[in-house]
Amino acid sequence: MAADRAALVAGGIRLASGISFLVDPLRANRLWGDPDEPPPTARLLLRSMGYRDALIGGMLLAAALRGQDTRGWFLASGGADASDLLGGLSVHERMRRSQKLIGLGGAVVGIGVGLWGATRSPRTAT
Repeated sequence: MAADRAALVAGGIRLASGISFLVDPLRANRLWGDPDEPPPTARLLLRSMGYRDALIGGMLLAAALRGQDTRGWFLASGGADASDLLGGLSVHERMRRSQKLIGLGGAVVGIGVGLWGATRSPRTAT
């Protein structure tokens, strides 16, 4: 079975994003639209998000490389972005424009990619 190219790309992006939040959460947070230094509790959440994204991205990549069905990992990826969007909407009015565009916009794109990947037929997912 051939590797799922879409899963390789999506998994690689999510893995890289997760690693960036683990290696340098402050810089990664700035890339996602927040120029301020977050408080310690937010740093904990940034690292937690890094672990989550690295795990989901790594598993999506691994499934793609093994020629396995990747639809469940796409769904997990979209679900992670849905939780980010839901959490972001609760503080929407306190977010800067850059945070809304990059953070919430990125979550919307991620949800779309996750749903697209999860709903492909097994034959097109290779």
